[in-house]
Amino acid sequence: MPRTRLRICAALLALFTFVIPATNLVLSQRSALDTYAITNARIVTVSGAVIESGTIVIRNGLIAAVGANVSAPADARVIDGKGLTVYPGLIDANTSLAFPEAAPAPSLGGGGFQQAQLRPAGPAASGPNSTQPTGLQPEVMAEDSIKPGGSDIDSARNAGITTALTAPRSGIWIGQSALINLAGDTAQQMIVRSPVAMHVAFTPLRTGQYPNSLMGVFAVLRQMLLDAQRYAQAQQIYERSPRGTRRPELDRSLAALIPVIEGKMPVVMYANRQREIERALDLAQEFNLHAIIAGGSEAATVANRLREHDVPVLLSLNFPKRTTSATPESEPESMRILRERVEAQKTAANLAAAHVRFAFQSGSMTNISDFVANAAKTIENGLSKEDALRALTLRSAEILGVADRLGSIETGKIANLTVMRGDLFDRNSRVAHVFIDGRPVDLRPTPPPAAPSGPGTAATPAAATNLSGTWTITIEAGEQPLPGTMILRQQGASVSGSVTSPFGTTEFSNGAVDANGFHFTMSASIQGNVVQVTVDGKATGNQIEGTMQSDLGPARFTGTRQP
Repeated sequence: MPRTRLRICAALLALFTFVIPATNLVLSQRSALDTYAITNARIVTVSGAVIESGTIVIRNGLIAAVGANVSAPADARVIDGKGLTVYPGLIDANTSLAFPEAAPAPSLGGGGFQQAQLRPAGPAASGPNSTQPTGLQPEVMAEDSIKPGGSDIDSARNAGITTALTAPRSGIWIGQSALINLAGDTAQQMIVRSPVAMHVAFTPLRTGQYPNSLMGVFAVLRQMLLDAQRYAQAQQIYERSPRGTRRPELDRSLAALIPVIEGKMPVVMYANRQREIERALDLAQEFNLHAIIAGGSEAATVANRLREHDVPVLLSLNFPKRTTSATPESEPESMRILRERVEAQKTAANLAAAHVRFAFQSGSMTNISDFVANAAKTIENGLSKEDALRALTLRSAEILGVADRLGSIETGKIANLTVMRGDLFDRNSRVAHVFIDGRPVDLRPTPPPAAPSGPGTAATPAAATNLSGTWTITIEAGEQPLPGTMILRQQGASVSGSVTSPFGTTEFSNGAVDANGFHFTMSASIQGNVVQVTVDGKATGNQIEGTMQSDLGPARFTGTRQP
């Protein structure tokens, strides 16, 4: 027996003698793979002073050291940063990146539209065991649908973007967003924080069911928030004294709204126009919501109210472009359209002057390389370079609640870095390196996009009829058909224009195109009443048809394009 114990002890000793050096070897190899040093670089920390020539040490995914007198560790892979400028990784503050491509919408009739520069068209995500129809399910979470990889993510990284807030593509209660790093083999590796915020849009459902008008949308939102308050109270009563109390029925949708009504979860509200933003702020004030405005093209017009209630803006950099070709034969653009194109580039400077917090988002731009280029345009229109950089980095992290780990170059933060050859906002600069979670990523060339693909605009089918032109239409409402004219201007997947009828002329600029046709809303004065009209249509060649839906009832229209 003693000999047996002796043999066992000898075997264990031999095992430990082998394992310990092997473990040290593995740790040494892992350290060598995960340790980098960028030396002799200009470092823009954002949170502090610029280091004109310094070193950043990255170890195990984090910034281990940064400074002018920092030396590269012996086990680090060294990148000579002479001639390079290192910035915190850029953050896109509102996208649908890492989501599967949207399928075509189910039908044309009766529904609403997808607001341009806010969200793409496509069916809303759906949660299991919900008491609410698809599009009204706040329990839907982005983290459940994230898919790594894809050309959209490659393109974003090529533009220097390392992190993005991503949310489901459509709906009224769109769902709960996640903040993701744009690298990783699994969704779990990509997620930095989840959930981040609840996302809400004020667009009618396009399934033909209620709510299919703006008035109905707000009625549903208010009712569900009121129901959530009562649901929370019932749950509290039951938890205090379950014995002798009937158990409340489980409602995942209302349960998901409890953090919202308690102010623990921010609510990102999609709104561009002044009236839309004011309605969103009214709803937030009524239920004491922690509101964030997304889009915000006219946010400067309500800057005082935004500042008073400390409501930040996720400001879209998808600026309006010319909607017709610049040829002598093309129809001249209206003064309102021209003014919008100019004013959009001034909004950031106006918000900064009013002390309203804002971050930049891509707004579903067709070419993501315009992300930084359009941020540079805000500098040309009065925004300071420091504020523009903060809106791409630290300010985004602050609004999204992750400034303790992202947004600046500081020891201990996640090593997300955008390394430029030249100044970030210089037209001739280029992205030299991108680090995500402490590792360099391959900057692979991607084909130019055929159509928009982020939250905001729908993809335009390659074979779809271009809508631009003047259409003579007949509106079938009641017994007497009404003559009218519809002027449409299409740029990519965005549509603007005007509708003229016996009731007058109404302009719109929020239209979108998808696989099923075009969609927009407008405020029209009909018989002395201002009503919201939702227009859904389709064009084939020089023929057009569709529906107009309002609180006064439905109508159909048909027409032809004028030569």
